[in-house]
Amino acid sequence: MTMIMDTFRKDVTEAVRDALRKAGCDEPFVTEMPSADNADLAVPCFTLAKAMKRPPAEIAASLAKDIVIKGTIAKVQAVSGYLNFTMSRDALMNGTISDILDKKETYGRLPSNGKRVNIEHTSTNPTGPIHVGRARNPIIGDTLARCLSGCGYDVTTEYYVNDVGKQVVILTWGIDNISPEEVEKADREKADHALVPYYRLANRMMESRPDVADEISSMLRRFESGDPDVISRVRRTTERMLGGLNETLSDIDVKLDVYTWESRFIEDGSAKRTVDELKTSKYAGKEDDGAWYLDLEDFGVHGTNKKFTFTRSDGTTLYTTRDIAYHRHKLSEYDRVIGVLGEDQKLGSKQLMCALEILNEKKMPEPMFYSFVSLPEGKMSTRKGVVVYLDDLIDESTEYAYNEIRTRRSDLPEERMREIARTVGIGAIRYNIVRIQPEKQFVFKWSDALNFDGNSGPFLQYSYARACSILRKAGEFKRTADASKLTDEYELKLVKTMSRFYDIIRAAGEERKIHLVPAYGHEVASAFNQFYAAVPVLNSGDARDARLTLVECTRTVLRNILGYLGIGAPEEM
Repeated sequence: MTMIMDTFRKDVTEAVRDALRKAGCDEPFVTEMPSADNADLAVPCFTLAKAMKRPPAEIAASLAKDIVIKGTIAKVQAVSGYLNFTMSRDALMNGTISDILDKKETYGRLPSNGKRVNIEHTSTNPTGPIHVGRARNPIIGDTLARCLSGCGYDVTTEYYVNDVGKQVVILTWGIDNISPEEVEKADREKADHALVPYYRLANRMMESRPDVADEISSMLRRFESGDPDVISRVRRTTERMLGGLNETLSDIDVKLDVYTWESRFIEDGSAKRTVDELKTSKYAGKEDDGAWYLDLEDFGVHGTNKKFTFTRSDGTTLYTTRDIAYHRHKLSEYDRVIGVLGEDQKLGSKQLMCALEILNEKKMPEPMFYSFVSLPEGKMSTRKGVVVYLDDLIDESTEYAYNEIRTRRSDLPEERMREIARTVGIGAIRYNIVRIQPEKQFVFKWSDALNFDGNSGPFLQYSYARACSILRKAGEFKRTADASKLTDEYELKLVKTMSRFYDIIRAAGEERKIHLVPAYGHEVASAFNQFYAAVPVLNSGDARDARLTLVECTRTVLRNILGYLGIGAPEEM
């Protein structure tokens, strides 16, 4: 069945185009979702003012008189330079409910567009656990991947494994040369926690002992030259670390499709080929010590940052060089390449794109920057160290949720309370991180994250559980797309809100505005709770089937929204 909002948009577009032709104008125009509740679709007339040589308000008033009311259109009004369109109530109610009943778990999912997109996210250095400051990266990346999949893309998520850098070589030397008795005991047995003490001690030894520093430098040079023994040893270390990191990612329901090793671009020669190509560029220069760089002054990069170094003095490649080779590989494989990056990577991203332009790449990667997470108390009370790890955040959020649930549901068995608490705690983290626009600074507050009544994951989950509870109590009923019994204003508001799901997913994916999804989820949940408070459902006479059908539709939409957010949907709370 056709999505009712798309049918409505088509009817509006044809009606406006016909009215414009009547006025002797063929200028393009756009339709947009109005912010006010008194219209379902709006056409701004400001872009028509120059061609039609009239003020926007006058254009809107004139066009409104010539609009033919047909199809799904019920009304058109000229308001402050806009054409505001209202959809037929029957079309809106019956069309939306029919679509949800028909599509079920695919409601809100657009058909395949045949395009492939790569999203690189997380990619944390494999030398320690993921810390809270960068917890936004995997959650933003995973949510964006879900939304782009909903937009019809064939999505591949990718983790770029930094197994070449000095840090991972130091860690490998430490594991190979330091006995377990020499290092302090980690507070967790997970590999990403257990190996950190080896790195810390090896780093101190390197700084105080020239022989250790020489050994580590030698390992790094051998790695760069492609020594299979060193590459193999470092790879084993990295794989152990990744095992622990992936446990954390699994806890927050983040899964990656591909792991690409940085060392690959040394082994296959592509990093060297990239260096050779860059050296022939008119922007290339050579320092007195032999290091090569690109002068990016002509690309708008100024001051000390205009020199983008792509080899060391001894000719070996840098991370930046291998990153260029990595992106060239991705750009050759995918229609779109998106990277989720911390705000501290803006300069590096700009320099990367300049280098790709110099290499005549036709497509460019799309960086998505985010600001880091902080906590009001600086660090969580469960840790004695300086760094707050995501594992700690998960544990504390789960415990916080458990205490909340225990005060509300003492009738539940302990095991069930713990299970729900895990789902709610992790949902609270994911929701609370995504609800803030990525580029905005974010302070994680427990009172916000675990508010069962506010703009939070638990509120969305609680609303879903309430819908499940109503349907359990109802037993059998006849599902009907005939909305003639749904006459209350809160029923209309709920259906109208659910009809916008496709537009929200389009914007969240195509425009990378993933914060719209939790905001929309809160809007649906609020409209549902208002509806449930305003009208009887279980004991509603001849409106019972229609209202229970509306509850089931709401449950479907809430479940699908939670799915896009990567949040569990508990059937009781």
